Amino acid sequence: MRRRLLAVGLVVLLVGAAGCVGTDQAGTPTSETAGTDATPFATTGTTVNGGTNGTLEVHFINTGQASATLVVGPSNETMLVDTGDWRDGGEGVLDYLRAQNVDRIDYLVTTHADADHIGGHAEVIDYYETKADGVGAVYDPGIASASATYEDYLDAVERHDVPLYETRAGDTVPLDGATVEVLSPPRPYLANDEKNENSVVLDVTFGNTSFLLTGDAGETAERRLVEAYGDELNATVLQAGHHGSDTSTSAPFLDAVEPSLVVISSAYDSQYGHPHEAVLERLAARSLPTYWTATHGDVVTVSNGETVTVLTQQAAPTDATNLREGEPIEPANATGVTERATVEGSAVESTETTATDGGTTTATASETTTAESTTAGQLAVETVHPDAAGDERDNLNDEYVVFENTGDERLDISGWTVTDEADHSFTVPEGVSLDPGETVTLHTGSGTDTATDLYWGSGSPVWNNGGDTVFVTTDDGELVVEESYS
Repeated sequence: MRRRLLAVGLVVLLVGAAGCVGTDQAGTPTSETAGTDATPFATTGTTVNGGTNGTLEVHFINTGQASATLVVGPSNETMLVDTGDWRDGGEGVLDYLRAQNVDRIDYLVTTHADADHIGGHAEVIDYYETKADGVGAVYDPGIASASATYEDYLDAVERHDVPLYETRAGDTVPLDGATVEVLSPPRPYLANDEKNENSVVLDVTFGNTSFLLTGDAGETAERRLVEAYGDELNATVLQAGHHGSDTSTSAPFLDAVEPSLVVISSAYDSQYGHPHEAVLERLAARSLPTYWTATHGDVVTVSNGETVTVLTQQAAPTDATNLREGEPIEPANATGVTERATVEGSAVESTETTATDGGTTTATASETTTAESTTAGQLAVETVHPDAAGDERDNLNDEYVVFENTGDERLDISGWTVTDEADHSFTVPEGVSLDPGETVTLHTGSGTDTATDLYWGSGSPVWNNGGDTVFVTTDDGELVVEESYS
């Protein structure tokens, strides 16, 4: 299921590299308001005002178990980072953009190719290219997916001839009036080209404030970021990685970033348990105010270059360990946002040197990938075949998933668990291991397990023909595969 970007023959335009300007020690809260007594920022959704008062806005849109972030620069240029889930075809994000009077997407950034991040790409591109003022350019890390959602996205890029940039560490996005640095993925890719670990990570700096947007970057990417940038990762606002999964927002990463506040984008009843309790405990241990789109709704952060004001649709706990005490709020809720808190930020320019991959980085940066990320066994989904020939119930073994060890070491997957979005579950029997490049096929029906074929033993179909997600967790509960298809 892994192929490189632009197999459809699109032209790749390479972005010019630039140095990373991070931030220094983030500020601490200076004021806080909550409840119904706070002054409304708007009554029917926020209004883009960056072009009228010289502010920068970052909107964390409530998209349920997905992600979409709108950045509006001080001259009213816009950057949309991801477009939400494929299930609604981008309608929720489009409705939000229209409510903000966004008539053009200057920069559309794909953090990675998972369907809960590119779900509305095709629709957003089609809408802005045919009914509004267009899309200026698309930025993509260059690791493809076999999903129909990804193919639709590339088709829309090609159909409207939108410039497409393969985006790597050291590149920039030229948002007018702000600095947008790409911190990840590096060259070469991390973790055997695994999509999440190679998410585009952006550092958006405006005056003495900054925002770190991390996509689904996990511990491998975070470790490399800490090694490469160190204290220059300091940010006023941190978007928690991978919807609050325990595979992200690690303690060393938090200690390097030292954010003033954290935003988590995930569903209230997330089937994956997002945000994970271990992440919430790490945030609480550092007394970090935490905003969760599932209970706060749309989270809008507005920077004047010195402070960041936080506005949300409804009041809810911000103590990380008490997040779930808040009332849920559905995506696409049109309630306006209300001011909740203000934090101060401070920034310091980095000392830059030329990096080995052609970009620039700090003098102490290291672009060396750890041995674990380049040589360890790595499980990946090679093929999903959800639509068995004929009557599926009579041909269950023609519904299957093929897994591959894409790493350089033998990989023991005994006791690992395979699940889908409906929580069907299969546990890999003892003694199953894969040499580098080897595959094993998991059939839905019954049969005798072999070294190359495993059998779920289900009496009915498991994988949804219209789209599903393959999850694999290790025997100690670590999520190692999350692959969506449609």
